[in-house]
Amino acid sequence: MRIAMNGVTGRMGYRQHLVRSILAIREQGGLDLGGGDVLWPEPILVGRREHALRELAQRHGLEECSTDLDAVLADGRTDVYFDAQVTSARVDALTKAIDAGKHVYTEKPTAADLAGALGLARRAREAGIRHGVVQDKIFLPGLLKLKRLVDGGFFGEILSVRGEFGYWVFEGDWQDAQRPSWNYRAQDGGGIVVDMFPHWEYVLHELFGRVTGVSAHVTTHVPRRWDENGKPYTATADDAAYGIFELEGGAVAQINSSWAVRVHRDELVEFQVDGTHGSAVAGLRECRVQHRSMTPKPVWNPDLPADHSFRDQWQRVPDNAVFDNGFKAQWELFLRHVYLDEPYHWDLLAGARGVQLAELGLRSSAEGRRFEVPELSL
Repeated sequence: MRIAMNGVTGRMGYRQHLVRSILAIREQGGLDLGGGDVLWPEPILVGRREHALRELAQRHGLEECSTDLDAVLADGRTDVYFDAQVTSARVDALTKAIDAGKHVYTEKPTAADLAGALGLARRAREAGIRHGVVQDKIFLPGLLKLKRLVDGGFFGEILSVRGEFGYWVFEGDWQDAQRPSWNYRAQDGGGIVVDMFPHWEYVLHELFGRVTGVSAHVTTHVPRRWDENGKPYTATADDAAYGIFELEGGAVAQINSSWAVRVHRDELVEFQVDGTHGSAVAGLRECRVQHRSMTPKPVWNPDLPADHSFRDQWQRVPDNAVFDNGFKAQWELFLRHVYLDEPYHWDLLAGARGVQLAELGLRSSAEGRRFEVPELSL
């Protein structure tokens, strides 16, 4: 299967999608489809910088790369188009791929606004192609363990979800920033809301229920940063967001997202879920629980120092399985969907829900009010 991969010179496109997904599938001998059949992914690297593409191709022993997206899409050998470009370039490229009859798989957000995201979903449906959106967090070991708890009824009635995500992204003056500078320019599609609220939408939707309401406070804590060339610029995009999400069924989620916070937790993202029968704290890989039968009886007394560790009162959830890279796991499901027509629901409509939540979160902050989140349909 020939896969056009656009945006692999970027950090995420290269590390997670090319190296740890497509090349990893090739290293394992291809994707086993059962019955002796094996799907062999053949990537063609697409982008604007020919020298960078050729360097990557040579590094990994790949034969094809191109700066001519139109020609790649016009080639009848191309089966799938994948997009990991900056958000501002995504709609045009995906539209071309859909119109060329290619199956499409894309990073999120799928568009800069809800109208664009729904337009892509409708176009894909009308074209009859298969389409998917990267929703990698639900394939992480920690969240797979958390879903196991939810499905097993561990929590009883789920009351609330508390999420903490983020880390300090260096300003770029005395230490290089860990993220590209476009992330902090709204005019280039940057901002933590458009980046992370789509993630929170599918995590909440998949594990706990549809988001029905949102209120948020969004801000830019660090207004001045330095780009890749060491030049100062004004950060026009938000770098922190504090959101409250109402969920179908009555539970409430509170999630803080920040690129201006120093980490004092076990992992870069953690979710605490509290229910009538038990609680859990899940991160990228680990998950710990406290059942109601094992819940201590804390007593508030600020006059005495704590004589025990609250963290030690929780139990670790065992792996009980071998967890693959989350990006690779979803790639394999999408390729099986394309080739075998196996069920797959992480499509462009699911991607549009994430864009919708980001859009409403930004409006909530700008207007200082709560918004209901209507259910989307095509």
